[in-house]
Amino acid sequence: MVELITGGWRAQAVYTAAKLELPDHIEDGLTDAGSLAEATGASQEGLHRLLRLLVAIGVLEGSESTGYRNTPMSATLRRGTQSLRDMVLLHGEEFYAAWGQAHHAITTVSSGFEAAYGEPFYAYLGQQPDTAKRFQHTMNAGNMFFHAVPEAVDFGDKRVVDVGGGGGHLLSSILSASQDAQGVLFDREHMIPEAREHLSTTVGLDRVELVAGDMFDAVPDGGDVYILCRVLAGWDDDAVVRVFENCRRALADSSSRVLFIDRLVADEGASMLPALWDLHLLMTNGGRHRSRDLVVSLLERAGMRVDREVELPMETTGLLAAPR
Repeated sequence: MVELITGGWRAQAVYTAAKLELPDHIEDGLTDAGSLAEATGASQEGLHRLLRLLVAIGVLEGSESTGYRNTPMSATLRRGTQSLRDMVLLHGEEFYAAWGQAHHAITTVSSGFEAAYGEPFYAYLGQQPDTAKRFQHTMNAGNMFFHAVPEAVDFGDKRVVDVGGGGGHLLSSILSASQDAQGVLFDREHMIPEAREHLSTTVGLDRVELVAGDMFDAVPDGGDVYILCRVLAGWDDDAVVRVFENCRRALADSSSRVLFIDRLVADEGASMLPALWDLHLLMTNGGRHRSRDLVVSLLERAGMRVDREVELPMETTGLLAAPR
């Protein structure tokens, strides 16, 4: 119980290490509190005490007398394409403040972020481009199951429409694994430049169409597979049905499918990631994860039926739906 109670302390220690870029400085050869204090502008005493805790929890190795060394854990906080640094900063700042409103959010079933900041999360992102970029990098960092999607679903010779495709990481994974597939990335206008940059360097823009729009209004027509990956948890049931209906109307033919990908919650035998992230969605945008039965019922309301289910890494599920 004490470990659970003090979990936030450890999270803030890791956040501070990332904020001060300690793993990068250590990799550059600054391995004691004095040199790290000079590089970061932080107090030497404060850093010494932080470094001691980071060693105790396994983020760093070594000591003041022998010098501090990075571990595989701290390496994830270094700047770079596979870094979790932006995730740590977002969780240590905006999301930490949102979770500070946990009692309010849970007792009222409303956004903890909105209680902390006075406006909805996505409205805040629209005014804070640096935080919006950090959020997208955080979403990208959670792509540890993307490689398994083309292993579980055949995208060969298909026109794949990634609805709410963000920076294009899932679509690039699919197109890289299915060389004869073509892709359409569909998202709001502000996401298109980042998606273009990523897709141009991974699969080439000759295989991808970039379309800006609102999934609640319509989606691009003529796709063989429409993917909805982690984009519906923040919306109410009626809005989700509307997106499902838009995808069903846009299907190329009766053999086309809608692929819903997300974590699903279960009351019996609940597991950690779906249950934890379900509450996290409440804290950030007032959203939630749904049960399998609820998602199936929403698909049925939209005129579709689930004809296949696939289990993906990180306790993620894919539901492949066909028009009825």
